[in-house]
Amino acid sequence: MSGKQRQLIKKDNRMTRDERIEALKKAASERILFLDGAMGTMIQRRGFGEGDYRGERFADWPSDIKGNNDLLVLSQLDAIREIHEAYLEAGSDILETNTFNAQAISLADYGMADLAYEINVAAAQLAREAADKWTAKTPDRPRFVAGAIGPTNRTASLSPDVNNPGFRNITFEELVAAYDEQTRGLIEGGVDAIMIETVFDTLNAKAAGFAVLEAFEKAGVTLPIMISGTITDLSGRNLSGQTPEAFWYSMRHLRPFSIGLNCSFGAEHLRPAVAEIAGLAECYVSAYPNAGLPNEMGEYDETSEEMAGKMEGWARDGLVNLVGGCCGSTPEHIAEIKARMEKYPPRGLAKVERKMRLSGLEPFVHS
Repeated sequence: MSGKQRQLIKKDNRMTRDERIEALKKAASERILFLDGAMGTMIQRRGFGEGDYRGERFADWPSDIKGNNDLLVLSQLDAIREIHEAYLEAGSDILETNTFNAQAISLADYGMADLAYEINVAAAQLAREAADKWTAKTPDRPRFVAGAIGPTNRTASLSPDVNNPGFRNITFEELVAAYDEQTRGLIEGGVDAIMIETVFDTLNAKAAGFAVLEAFEKAGVTLPIMISGTITDLSGRNLSGQTPEAFWYSMRHLRPFSIGLNCSFGAEHLRPAVAEIAGLAECYVSAYPNAGLPNEMGEYDETSEEMAGKMEGWARDGLVNLVGGCCGSTPEHIAEIKARMEKYPPRGLAKVERKMRLSGLEPFVHS
């Protein structure tokens, strides 16, 4: 271990948040970093029923809550902790918190909007505990926690009513308020970065970015911001219609630590969009696809060898800095991805000519 690494690790094996952020930036400059895989897939493997979701605290909750995976950080702590540790053992450098739907808008479906802040704090603490445990085991390779912020179950750009195109069931201000509360909980719980992920509506993501910056100001901290969009059809656009290039131009004002894509149609179909962003982004690029396409039962059949084999070329061709897995991926997938890709150097940051770059559904670059 180098002298600098010794300085970063304190006697109790805990680093301060500033030290962890410094270590994260240093690690990303030196090698490809590995994210974790799907939380939902691992929860489904456990076959939890309604009673498992409720636990003791929510035994008398007036409505069904099975499927509220984020609530498990309060009712099934050991299960979530074990999933985090399985990914760390598989080689993950960065854990995502179990908070994909843990904001008041999505939790309202279960009558649990008031639990949003508590769930985010608890989820961050669980991931922090697991990451710190593994950092103590491998002090020359610290592990990090990204607070996961999902897209919500509403869209700010599109109408849910085909007969009324101008109708919206959510406002920008409502999204900001929900994301602000979620981010503050994640910060309180000890995350090292914020991941705004699975972006299908860029306006939702812009609300999240605005809220995150507000939360940073309130908390007196500044964390790396990671952004990951998702492609919703084979034309290569997100649900609100943007191309990957236009999506990047919409998000670059946040000065993100990383930009990238996740979920979508699996590695084979996601590569063109990843390559497009890799050629433009002046920050790190992330990619964590599904384990292929779901079968007729909604399950993912792509093996770890198949998925890693399709992704290896991304690293060989210098397209990525951070990689992992989304729906259907498991610790076995992450272990194989790491085994195939860790030998390659990380992508170098793009150097683009200074021009006015705007975005609608398509990019506009002033010549």
